[in-house]
Amino acid sequence: MTGEDALEVGTAAALPVEEVLARLGGTTGGLSQAEAERRLAAVGPNALRTHRARRLAVLARQLRSPLLVLLAVTAAASFFLGERSDALIIGVILAASVGLGFVNEYRAEKAAESLHSQIRHRCLVRRDGRTRLVDVTSLVPGDLVELRLGDIVPADLRLVSVAELECDESVLTGESMPVAKNSQAVSAGAALADLRDCALMGSVVHAGSGTGVVVATAGRTEFGRIALQLGERHPDTEFQIGLRRFSMLLVRVAAALTAGIFAINLVLHRPVLDALLFSLAIAVGISPQLLPAVVSTSLAAGTRRLAQHRVLVKRLVCIEDLGDIEVLFTDKTGTLTEGRISFMRSLGPDGRPADDVLELGLLCNEATAPDDGKGRVVGGNPLDVALWEAPAAGALRTAPARYRRLALVPFDHERRTASVLVEDDGGHRMIVTKGAPEAVLERSSPIGDQAKAALDAEFAAGNRVVAVATRPLSGEDARRTTLTPADEHDLTFRGLLVFLDPPKAGAPHALERLTGLGVTVKVLTGDNPTVAAKLCADLGLPGGQVLTGRDVEAADDAHLAALIERSTVFARVTPEHKARIVRVQRRGGLDVAFLGDGVNDVLALHAADVGISVETATDVAKDAADVLLLEKDLDILADGVIQGRRIFGNTMKYVLMGTSSNFGNMFSAAAASAFLPFLPMLPSQILLNNLLYDSSQLAIPTDTVDPERLRRPSRWDVRLIRRFMLFFGPISSLFDFATFAVMLGLFHAGPPLFRTGWFVESLATQVLVIFAIRTRRVPFFHSRPSLPLLLAALGVVAVGALIPAAPFAAALGFRPLPAPFFLVLALLVAAYLVLIELGKLWFYRGVPLVPAGRERTPAHAAHRRAHRFTTSAALPAEGRRR
Repeated sequence: MTGEDALEVGTAAALPVEEVLARLGGTTGGLSQAEAERRLAAVGPNALRTHRARRLAVLARQLRSPLLVLLAVTAAASFFLGERSDALIIGVILAASVGLGFVNEYRAEKAAESLHSQIRHRCLVRRDGRTRLVDVTSLVPGDLVELRLGDIVPADLRLVSVAELECDESVLTGESMPVAKNSQAVSAGAALADLRDCALMGSVVHAGSGTGVVVATAGRTEFGRIALQLGERHPDTEFQIGLRRFSMLLVRVAAALTAGIFAINLVLHRPVLDALLFSLAIAVGISPQLLPAVVSTSLAAGTRRLAQHRVLVKRLVCIEDLGDIEVLFTDKTGTLTEGRISFMRSLGPDGRPADDVLELGLLCNEATAPDDGKGRVVGGNPLDVALWEAPAAGALRTAPARYRRLALVPFDHERRTASVLVEDDGGHRMIVTKGAPEAVLERSSPIGDQAKAALDAEFAAGNRVVAVATRPLSGEDARRTTLTPADEHDLTFRGLLVFLDPPKAGAPHALERLTGLGVTVKVLTGDNPTVAAKLCADLGLPGGQVLTGRDVEAADDAHLAALIERSTVFARVTPEHKARIVRVQRRGGLDVAFLGDGVNDVLALHAADVGISVETATDVAKDAADVLLLEKDLDILADGVIQGRRIFGNTMKYVLMGTSSNFGNMFSAAAASAFLPFLPMLPSQILLNNLLYDSSQLAIPTDTVDPERLRRPSRWDVRLIRRFMLFFGPISSLFDFATFAVMLGLFHAGPPLFRTGWFVESLATQVLVIFAIRTRRVPFFHSRPSLPLLLAALGVVAVGALIPAAPFAAALGFRPLPAPFFLVLALLVAAYLVLIELGKLWFYRGVPLVPAGRERTPAHAAHRRAHRFTTSAALPAEGRRR
């Protein structure tokens, strides 16, 4: 088996199943494990992304600045033209600067690699004649895959059998309506949207189930081609894209000012090489070279902190996504409730206890239990499991069987019922239907007042209720052995099964924290509206209009958006309703998270910006989620939101500080070059200043963030940063000019002393301004920085002040500063910080903490979907070509 033996999905769609299996060397029992491993070695992993930390790639990112490369080339040229000492100094400082960024970013990438290595996305595959869970990246052509509700199709499949299978292929076709599937071959040359006998990689199982044979994997699939066009590395977040765009803005500004400074120096007849080195050093100084390292370090540190709080994020960027959350939709079972559903009682049509209703409920039960008489359950929905494990059911389970089950129509969230066809010892056959009371009563004869009163009382108490009804078969139907949903009619109401799922003790406090963080919490549930509303009232969620699935169906998207704003509870909603509500809310420009743990939550988990589940969730829900809460505690989710916002806030400190001081320094250098008869600072001194400054900023990820900045999400705002740069940058230049005046007028400084004074003042002001810029509070000392940031900033300023007195100072072009200079420096720094504080009062006036909404790009869904097909190995060239 080689890569060439895989089939194009269009070719496989036009062939009978038997021929597809024959060409792929597969069977209806699946491949053997040994054969699958051999094929995997030949075709490579079923992966579209690699999370391997690569040293050369990280190093290349440090060197990709054309200005930095040009400066290095120019320094090398100066070395061979006789300026060897200066060139060596510049080279050493450049290497140290690049090394600093490389070490920190590579460490962060290794943390990301370790994180991804913990994540497993699995699917059901038949191998050696048995069904087993395997990692999606180990699939090979010829594997037989079983599909369930909510699964993401792990490869391109030619369907072998289906049971009401529908797939959402919007990530491929843009079509939002699910596509019904079958196993009949289509005509040759059919369009992608018409491949009804195939399930395509990246699509989602919307309904039903099926089995298919893998015909193509990785980059040979239709989805793989799309994903690989977007890149085989994990894509940048929107925040990182914003950083890159702003960096390019700074590069353009730097290019313009560099050209101006270079021209000025040529007009003043300074040496061309010195002028070029000076101009390039200034340009490198304004570029935020450490942005990738600061962002990556912040994300890695956030991941470690979240892990300590029992939160697992599947991608580092999920932390940023958590911080952006504005609306949280959550299912209630297992998240707002204890999740330990227990059977309480069975009631007959007259509202009195009735054991025969319990017996009927056990007959119509989808819990999976070994036939060992111990009552253990290995699968099934929570209500069926609770019923099966109830002490009252023990005697019925172990009693001699009175009924034999002939057929089953499983529960689905559209019908909200399940039915079985059973035969008793006398050969009489009967349909037993169980499900949501509203759904069962719609199919039954009218019930009495006593039953209505009992049902209303259970709902009012917040209990979960399941109704049971039957229909004996007679005449021609008496010998039938099949059952369909259409047979659920003319039923006789037999009673109610009542279950208890109490509210979680810690949920009110967690919900209060989320509300305090500006996260609006809404409940999506398949339960009864009265039950859901009572739970929300018990938990302290704000009241509002209670919507049902019928309300959702009756409203178009515009009307539904208005209804969502007025509602907190959405009850009796299907999985599709949940997903639609999430999608409509997202179109309003808000960042939406969905928290759920059941199969019925999977579609909404995929639809949300952030899908969140819990460790005890169903496998398919955990697989669909971006974030896993390893303990069922919403306080952990609040911690995640805070971490995401802290990371953003700390990164913005670096951006704002860099733009204000660096832009000011460039402006000062341009002005100084125009009136000074010498270079205001040597290229090596500029680069050393930049290296020390960058070193102090590596402590920013450890900094605290003001509580008021954590109460709302923050987003990238280029206009705000541009205004900040143009407003505070000139303020920085004012104090540079003051330093120039002091050095020339008070100390009568020559070139070495002048450069030394500006070096020390420039480093002190641009490093210490972090204490003012890191907070909107005035005065800034009302916000306490972290100890590492405080020590790093003060330490770098001290180093900068001591360098002119060091033995190697002369080699760098420095000379010792007179003692009175430091008194002047202290006055300048104090005046600078005071002026920055006054500027903050004006600048932030009317600037909201709550940012504007945003829209996701069409590629966002493909990027999210592709991350689950990830490997630590390098992707084979063959997979990239196809």
